[in-house]
Amino acid sequence: MLRLTSPTPASTAEAGGRLRPVVAALAVTQTIGYGVLYYVFSVFLAPMATDLHTTTAAVTGALTVSVLTTAAAAVPIGRWLDRRGGRGLMTFGSVLGAGAVLAWSQVTDVGQLYAVFTVLGVASAMVLYEAAFAVVVATSTAAQRAGALLAITVVAGFASTVFLPTAAALQERHGWRTALVVLALTYAVIAVPLHFLAVPARPRGHPAAAAVDHAARRAAVRDALRHRGFWLLTAAFVVHGSAVSVVSVHLISYLTGLGHPAAFAATVAGLLGVMSVTGRIVATGLTRRRSTAAVTAAVFGIQAGAAAALPVLGHTRPGAVCCVVLFGTGFGVGTIARPALLAQRYGTTGYATIAAALTVPTTVAKAGAPLAAAGLYLAAGTYTPVLAVVSAACAVAATCLTLAATPAGSPRQDR
Repeated sequence: MLRLTSPTPASTAEAGGRLRPVVAALAVTQTIGYGVLYYVFSVFLAPMATDLHTTTAAVTGALTVSVLTTAAAAVPIGRWLDRRGGRGLMTFGSVLGAGAVLAWSQVTDVGQLYAVFTVLGVASAMVLYEAAFAVVVATSTAAQRAGALLAITVVAGFASTVFLPTAAALQERHGWRTALVVLALTYAVIAVPLHFLAVPARPRGHPAAAAVDHAARRAAVRDALRHRGFWLLTAAFVVHGSAVSVVSVHLISYLTGLGHPAAFAATVAGLLGVMSVTGRIVATGLTRRRSTAAVTAAVFGIQAGAAAALPVLGHTRPGAVCCVVLFGTGFGVGTIARPALLAQRYGTTGYATIAAALTVPTTVAKAGAPLAAAGLYLAAGTYTPVLAVVSAACAVAATCLTLAATPAGSPRQDR
């Protein structure tokens, strides 16, 4: 177990100097990565289906394949990050991602599309949030971590704002295939050099980390997976991620079903993105006075109340806006709370592998929850039971975080 020492002002300043370019680079690459590798899919969905002579449902399945592939790749990629750091992995991942987007622009049938999105799923696991967070955890001190994670996620939170209209403009002017070529080249030109130049080759800045061998990492991972608190955290983020994905997919349909105009429903749904950034900023500020687990549990509790109130208040415009704003406060909090809690609880040794073990069920649940919600809606004929389940899921997540807040005997190795 690592011995903890209090950092001197000089060492803290030195660590901060090393961390700033890493955070700046990752903020840019996460923004363009989510924009190109994920969000633009929705812009090209309809024209792709028409061009490939298939249905939008068949094309949408490619994105599901990508998400599930990302989940399957999480653990081996986490092990690589723990052993070798992020530079080579994220650099190659950005090359692979750009290549996959280029190949996407050339597909001629659904089978080719699914094959390309399998590769895209692997690339996403190598370059998006989970890999970036592992690099930040390995590079930062405990005091720097919350601010670093916040900076990256706040900037990346605008990925859809930037890339959806950009992709739409490119598609209208040049068609979806040429648009993808432009986006792929843009991603390669920006992400590849930033990952190569700014991401550390392996964890730096903490001399003791270099002495931790493979056996120590395996022991840290084994201890974490045997710990009750880890599974409480896993349960919390699995059910909460499911709830958030359901609302993301079904909110507009629900609001229009209540009689609201489509334009109003889309505008209100857009508030989720704005509030996700706001919620991250507010929650990070609150963690200076309260524990991360307590703040996150409180936010999840607010979401539970908002989801439960939406069937009652959502028939009016002010009521719908109020409920969506309150639910949106927790939309992005889980993203920054998860790495912070894992690092606080289990330290940095083996962090990427431990985080990957939590990521796999969370990602699978996010992929499947909207489909399950659609089935429940069809069976009930109304979205009311769907929102009841969403509310219950958020309440369960808050409870699990509360129960996990004071773990006994956890192998904490934080810096």
